[in-house]
Amino acid sequence: MEPLYIIACTVVWEEMQSHVPAGTPALVLEFGLHNSPDRLRQRLQEEIDKVPPGYTIVLGYGLCGGGMDGIRAGEHRLVIPRAHDCIALFLGSLERYEEQMLQERGTYYVTKGWLTIEGDGPLGQYQRMVEKFGPEKGERLARLAFEHYKRLAFINTGNYEVEYYRNLAQQVAEWYRLRFEEVPGSPEWIKDLAQGRWDSRRFVIVEPGGTVKMTDFFRLEPAVSAPAGTGTEA
Repeated sequence: MEPLYIIACTVVWEEMQSHVPAGTPALVLEFGLHNSPDRLRQRLQEEIDKVPPGYTIVLGYGLCGGGMDGIRAGEHRLVIPRAHDCIALFLGSLERYEEQMLQERGTYYVTKGWLTIEGDGPLGQYQRMVEKFGPEKGERLARLAFEHYKRLAFINTGNYEVEYYRNLAQQVAEWYRLRFEEVPGSPEWIKDLAQGRWDSRRFVIVEPGGTVKMTDFFRLEPAVSAPAGTGTEA
């Protein structure tokens, strides 16, 4: 197998880094790119095109609002989790993700990575509003962004100092007046991504010359994406 080169969102990287084989090159990108799928796509394409030949590029992302749609593999093979967003990765499976979505839709999910994002995470948003508008108005404005949520769920993957981040998540829930709940997660999907255990059910695999398509993330029985012009359909 070709050596791996990892490009990951900082939130995913927090869960992924302890599973990455020693010496594997990795580039960690800022979470703010998620605010614009077009910007995310452009930045990822720029970074993919810079990777030297001979690597399989592992992307620590899901579909992310369509940000993966249209990314070109170029001369590399690309591997991406077959998930709409990283919540499924932290829960460990699409089945667990679907169970959670059905259980309570008005849920804001957090992990260590979400809690520690500077500026864009729930802590940073709250603190920024309070600093700008003062405690009373700032708190009110910060809560407006969460008015459609009822529950804050802390996903416990057991991959860090859980007690500290559990307490932090409880504090965030209190700030936003959300019901706190802890849900079990699993590091297995992310671990398999980082260590090259890829199957076509859980991973989109795009061979050199191919292009990532949004439909790759919606297949019930996924197939490996083939390069353009081969006469086979991804």
